[in-house]
Amino acid sequence: MPALRLLDLTLPLPVENLALDEALLEELDEGGGDPALRFWESDRLFVVLGRSSRLTDEVDLAACEGDRIPILRRVSGGGTVLQGPGCLSYAIVLPLDWHPDLADIRSTNRFILERIAAALHVWEPATRFCGISDLAIDRMKISGNAQRRTRNALLFHGTILHGMSAALVARYLRHPSRQPDYRSNRPHQTFLRTINAPPQAIKEAIASSWNAVPMDCAWPTARMPHAIETILGRSREDP
Repeated sequence: MPALRLLDLTLPLPVENLALDEALLEELDEGGGDPALRFWESDRLFVVLGRSSRLTDEVDLAACEGDRIPILRRVSGGGTVLQGPGCLSYAIVLPLDWHPDLADIRSTNRFILERIAAALHVWEPATRFCGISDLAIDRMKISGNAQRRTRNALLFHGTILHGMSAALVARYLRHPSRQPDYRSNRPHQTFLRTINAPPQAIKEAIASSWNAVPMDCAWPTARMPHAIETILGRSREDP
């Protein structure tokens, strides 16, 4: 397997972290970047809507406004998530011709998530790909994921809960309007759980499974202002 560029980088602001994922995708799509695996974990809470998620359906606005929790909208699909301390975020950026299983959305979900699940088996052998784009342990979700596909490249990004409580998620997110069958309409408190593993060890295991190594390459700082502006504009919309 060709080596991926490993980028373990958390930027100060939530919008900057989302923007860097998108900038890496844009750079690779235009032929100027490298396949990459990025890790980050924000030191502050914020809500991220999927591209087509409805704000009023997914988010407890009063709680977010009262606690000054920012609400942003990412470029990819999928559901709404709470991110911040205790929630490790990752992004994989690949050219679409990197592997035959990247040919469509469903095969991509399975290809990537089964590899990540296998990396987590050292702590939780029951970790499995579940639903459309989740990882779960004994049918309790630890990871939600989404993807964005362009003409030449793919951004696959997600979260792994290692220290964020389900009660905290329930404070800011409503019961989802769309849910996978395996959820069986369970509330956040009985559907979500954390993986009992140190985040640094999780990163090392996943990086090893993808043959990802640090490389002496600059990240796409020049693309960041436009990416940030796009996310802020998108976040003011409600489809």
